[in-house]
Amino acid sequence: MSNRKYLHLSRRQVIRVLLAATAFGATAKFGTGCTPASTTASDSATEGASPAADGQPITIGFIYVGPKDDYGYNQAHAEGAAGMAKKFSWVKLVEEANVPETTAVAESMRSMIDIDGAVALFPTSFGYYDPHILKLAEEYPDVQFFHAGGLYEEGKTPKNVGSYFGYIDEAQYVAGIVAALTSKTGKLGFVGAKPIPQVLRNINSFTLGARSVKPETTTQVVFTGNWAEPIKEAEATNSMADQGIDVVTCHVDSPKVVMETAEKRGIFSSGYHANQSALAPKGYLTGAEWDWTNIYSKLAEEVYSGKKLMDGSIQPVLRGGLKDGFCKLSPYGPAVSEEAKTAAEAAKAGLLDGSLVIYNGEIKDNTGQVIVTQGESLKQQDPKLEQMDYLVEGVIGSIGS
Repeated sequence: MSNRKYLHLSRRQVIRVLLAATAFGATAKFGTGCTPASTTASDSATEGASPAADGQPITIGFIYVGPKDDYGYNQAHAEGAAGMAKKFSWVKLVEEANVPETTAVAESMRSMIDIDGAVALFPTSFGYYDPHILKLAEEYPDVQFFHAGGLYEEGKTPKNVGSYFGYIDEAQYVAGIVAALTSKTGKLGFVGAKPIPQVLRNINSFTLGARSVKPETTTQVVFTGNWAEPIKEAEATNSMADQGIDVVTCHVDSPKVVMETAEKRGIFSSGYHANQSALAPKGYLTGAEWDWTNIYSKLAEEVYSGKKLMDGSIQPVLRGGLKDGFCKLSPYGPAVSEEAKTAAEAAKAGLLDGSLVIYNGEIKDNTGQVIVTQGESLKQQDPKLEQMDYLVEGVIGSIGS
């Protein structure tokens, strides 16, 4: 029989066949009383042995909600995973892209564990967490799941689930300074996917940075409703250009459309997730980029050495900012003035040495309510910031918009 008809099957479709075959093989094995001939890396992890001590490689799985070359969120994670795997010869990397936030991700995680022998998984999209990661964590208590987001709850989150994320709003704050000092209209724009805390924090920090150097600066925000809505992203960017907004940034999975649309309209852009300067060579100012290689390398080394979330030897919540190498600024573009560079570098230095606190009162939301009182200072690790549900003064728009 020809195998041609299988050439275009997805990884998940192939895995269904393999899982069925594995299940049949396991039944036959138990029925005949046979036992496994050798112990795999996943077996060693289950039994508590250190893969490093045994000299065995480990399999680590990464799952992305979009393509690995999206100039954005997924590309940043994929580059981090590749950087980690390149550093360590003992890592076997398995990946799957374009996996929706549905039961499809549960299927992908299960296959990586059952077929590939993954001992740690990084399902990178926010929407994978509930219910999919939570459900699989119960089903596989010896596998470690690391979620990119701020949903960890002490005493409620399963012990084999960890949370990692970065204070990339520090880079957004600096980018806001560059945007305000480059803008000729004082009108900035922000295209956001969903009004969740991480997105709101980026919008607010970008705006606070801008208003720290030009207090009258405003940021128009538009939410598209989903992580990848290229038509809505283009429409929002064009609408902003029509309103006289001359610098736009975003928090969507792929900033590609926003950057390219801004360049076509002759306005400036500030990137997010990865470096998009190639998409807007004239108007790209700078951007807030992730550096996931550092985080993934740290966690991979801990897993390989036998450390576990389950016994507390791996921190369940991992956070860091510019100082910790979790994020960085894109190089300045040709349109950035020396004044803007100087102000941006000064703010960056303050964030690095801790002398600059972004959420230092008094701060009001855009309805006039005081959210950070005079004398109050919310440092980056303050849990209040991970529960953000407001837009600061200077932002035009609402969480429901």
